[in-house]
Amino acid sequence: MAAKSTHFGITVRNVTKAFPGRDNGPDFLALDDVSLDIGPGEFLALVGPSGCGKSTLLDLIAGLSTPTSGELLLGDTAITGPGLDRGVVFQQYALFPWRTAQANIEFGLEIKGVDRRARAERAREVLELVGLTPFAKHYPHELSGGMRQRVAIARSLAYEPEVLLMDEPYAALDAQTREALQSDLRDIWERTGTTILFITHGIDEAVFLGQRVAVMTSQPGRIKTIIPIELDHRDVDDLRSTPEFVAYRRQIWGLLHEEVRKAFQAHDPALAAATGVA
Repeated sequence: MAAKSTHFGITVRNVTKAFPGRDNGPDFLALDDVSLDIGPGEFLALVGPSGCGKSTLLDLIAGLSTPTSGELLLGDTAITGPGLDRGVVFQQYALFPWRTAQANIEFGLEIKGVDRRARAERAREVLELVGLTPFAKHYPHELSGGMRQRVAIARSLAYEPEVLLMDEPYAALDAQTREALQSDLRDIWERTGTTILFITHGIDEAVFLGQRVAVMTSQPGRIKTIIPIELDHRDVDDLRSTPEFVAYRRQIWGLLHEEVRKAFQAHDPALAAATGVA
């Protein structure tokens, strides 16, 4: 399947998101003045401490939530709600257990009003893309966790979204399956040219996948820095062992460690002092 000729990027402009406080308390500020540009066809990985607002930002881009202030754009169009121009893949597969792999993939096409023959053909194309052609008639309970996540990815790709939003999709998988799916996703991205925002807690995963890695601060979430990743995936057998990869990992870990320390101090200053976290 050839990459699309045109793609849209994402613009996040001065976005703040606050949630009402409990029991008439102060509002909870999840995101504070976040600005971020994801270029058309770019693969951006997003990392940050737990609770920094990564998933909140993804929900805003998906149109599942609205910002307290600021603006979000897909191309030149304001994001005002969910749409089939954005595919979302979560950690949980959310497949329909009564549908086969192919029928699960066809779901979005049904919503779009695509006729039965066309959607079956398209489902077969993306099944081939994710390497699951022999399992088209299998039900989710007959598939491994990695296979089910491939079906979820294929379902999102089937209706050709401009953007694929992925919220820690491999977090529940074992290490070997996770690394295999990371390689698969890079291949799919290179073949389709889809703009991808990938949220992860894994530094190795972010470095392996992203053209750039955006690092968020501790709560309230802001963009701390964005690191371009320049690695050659084509001619290296074990990319993760190269000095270049190790250097990126160390750089991002240093940035994250600083934010985790700040979050720890803010949450429990007494314990932080007692344990020597300064």
